[in-house]
Amino acid sequence: MAPPATTVQIVPPGKLVYGMQLPIVAQSTLFAAPWEAEAGTAELRRIAEACDRSGFFYLGVCDHVCVPRARAATMSTAWHDTVATLGFLAAATRHVRLLSHVYVLPYRHPLITAKSFATLDALSGGRVILGVGAGHLEGEFAALGVPFAGRGRRVDEAIDLLAAALTDEFPDHDGPTWTVHDLGLRPRPVQRPRPPIWVGG
Repeated sequence: MAPPATTVQIVPPGKLVYGMQLPIVAQSTLFAAPWEAEAGTAELRRIAEACDRSGFFYLGVCDHVCVPRARAATMSTAWHDTVATLGFLAAATRHVRLLSHVYVLPYRHPLITAKSFATLDALSGGRVILGVGAGHLEGEFAALGVPFAGRGRRVDEAIDLLAAALTDEFPDHDGPTWTVHDLGLRPRPVQRPRPPIWVGG
């Protein structure tokens, strides 16, 4: 088996593109506008459709499973599930790419992440951009039973395993956290060699 591609270029050389972190789907006071608190599915669909018609390159959806009470006043606890929301957006749009912005890798098994995003890529006709990161809420990690320390190393390893699982139906991986052999994942993503993986901080 060949090693997975380290880079996947989706923006044509010399071309400038633009995208949007969607409103409504995350209610943090750091970036949400007051109108978003009352907005719902209909408004989200209208915004996504307008972006699709207007030539946006991507729509982004943020990620948190839960927010510690001590941070809730600033961050809010209203964070839509990333994959479910991107699935909704895939059905509401035809062209715009679907970006996880950013998906917290270290508290999820990479095979679950690969399965979710390969399926989303298949259902959307090859429009997924898997944006990933290390996460920053120690209390969120504790609630999910995952150590906060060492998350950077787990992100690096998870990216390697994700790239392998999104490239090959039967990925091989031996690492300090995860070992995977003789396990297949389908459906396969539409994008070849795999959907792009963007790393955010």
